[in-house]
Amino acid sequence: MQMQKEVHLTGKDLTDMVQLRPQDVGKYAIVPGPRDRLEALIKKLENPVKNFSFMEYTMYTGNYQGIKITGINGGRFSTDTSITTEVICNAGIKNIIRIGTCGALDENMKIGDLFIVDRVIRGDGVTPYYVDKSFQTVADKKISDTLYETAKAIGVNARRGTAWTTDALLRETRQIVEQKRKEGALAVDMVSSTLLTIAQTYNARAGSILAVSDNVISGEMGFMNPLYYMAETKLIEIALETVKKMEGKE
Repeated sequence: MQMQKEVHLTGKDLTDMVQLRPQDVGKYAIVPGPRDRLEALIKKLENPVKNFSFMEYTMYTGNYQGIKITGINGGRFSTDTSITTEVICNAGIKNIIRIGTCGALDENMKIGDLFIVDRVIRGDGVTPYYVDKSFQTVADKKISDTLYETAKAIGVNARRGTAWTTDALLRETRQIVEQKRKEGALAVDMVSSTLLTIAQTYNARAGSILAVSDNVISGEMGFMNPLYYMAETKLIEIALETVKKMEGKE
């Protein structure tokens, strides 16, 4: 007996399952990974309403200075990010900002610096099911430019460029890392490839801004460093201000 459907479960199926409609969400989605970062974001919104809570994901929609914004803890890895990005896109949200973390692949980048993704080297296991090897995964230029300008305006050390996304956190060997550096990667994460690729397939504009949590080259670990926690706070501020600028409300 063959499968009854062409695809067992689609993004639209998931969106219908959580009873999410386009009128329930904002024009913009801000997408942190962990729930505690989502909770910090929601505190910045006026009258946030919970859209749904399903498995480990929770979505809220509220207002920020008159702009309707949706927030969801969008996943820490490629597989869970693919689920939430599908829901975001099928709900009709056309502007997506990821606020996450990364490891630096440049010894001059410090814990607590920020990195804005322009292009991604895809090393995840999800996107090959969406696009072929020749597909170029890129962030939306307007979103990236605005994120970078906003970060610089508030005095944050920010870089931008190519990121490498990998699923194999514990297999970042010297050989692999040096190869990705030769290909132009300045940072490594576990999400940007999936989020940006899926957004592109839905013609949604998406960007990714990441706080440096560790330096792969020097071996420095900063997950307990106060500078890293301060950078997490800055991510939220920069994302919200970016939305304002894109709406012409500077």
